[in-house]
Amino acid sequence: MAQIIDGKALAKSIIGEIAEKVKKIKAVKNISPKLAVILVGEDPGSQIYVRNKEKDCEAAGIISETYRLKADIEEKEILALIESLNINKNIHGILVQLPLPKKLNEEKITNKITPEKDVDGLHTINMGKLFKGEAPYFMPCTPSGCLEMLLSTGVDIKGKEAVVVGRSNIVGKPMAIMLLSKHATVTICHSRTERLGEVCRRADILVAAVGKARLIKGAWIKPGAVVIDVGMNRLETGLVGDVDFNEAKEVASYISPVPGGVGPMTRAMLVKNTFIAAERA
Repeated sequence: MAQIIDGKALAKSIIGEIAEKVKKIKAVKNISPKLAVILVGEDPGSQIYVRNKEKDCEAAGIISETYRLKADIEEKEILALIESLNINKNIHGILVQLPLPKKLNEEKITNKITPEKDVDGLHTINMGKLFKGEAPYFMPCTPSGCLEMLLSTGVDIKGKEAVVVGRSNIVGKPMAIMLLSKHATVTICHSRTERLGEVCRRADILVAAVGKARLIKGAWIKPGAVVIDVGMNRLETGLVGDVDFNEAKEVASYISPVPGGVGPMTRAMLVKNTFIAAERA
């Protein structure tokens, strides 16, 4: 039976540490870390996520200011808003909540954020530095949270075979690079990979980030593997991951649950990045 990697508890611990650092930076340097969040449209998942981010920032003593924009807003208006936030010295981090409405160019909008304030780590410069093995200003929050969860197990990543299921720019690709940087041997798969179950079963470390409910079965998991489930799939019965949790927990050594796993850790990494941005400023 697998041990549960409690992302909620780990995130609470990280946010508590940041709260202490925020108190010091306010007292010593008179800096109040501040995050600007741009939310476009009425996507229900995004609304919930932004509310949770606001709560986490409050717990850490970080000011969070949300700009709620209508779905039919013109792209040039968003770009102008980001430009004004870039030059505002009181704003330390800027986040555009994804996904954006389809008529908007996500890459153009996220790349408008200055890399030093890109606390979501999605700017082309930050991604490029990560892929070249240089130190980016910030790394993407979700894979950073996954890595923290892996490290919390005490399992040595070096030399292990890691399989990442999912190839998105937000999770899959940067996750693979982060695992490579820890000297894992990494395979990236996706929904069209042939004999996906066989590939997954080779993994000492399995990260599922493909966006298909319960795709990964218990029989696909190597006995004793560490499983990180990034999936957030809303079914009528509730929120489930990309891994069939009930089957997988019987085989894995460690497993992250959904909900209560990667989600809270993603937000904790955002809080941490915002503090770092303020500290550098």
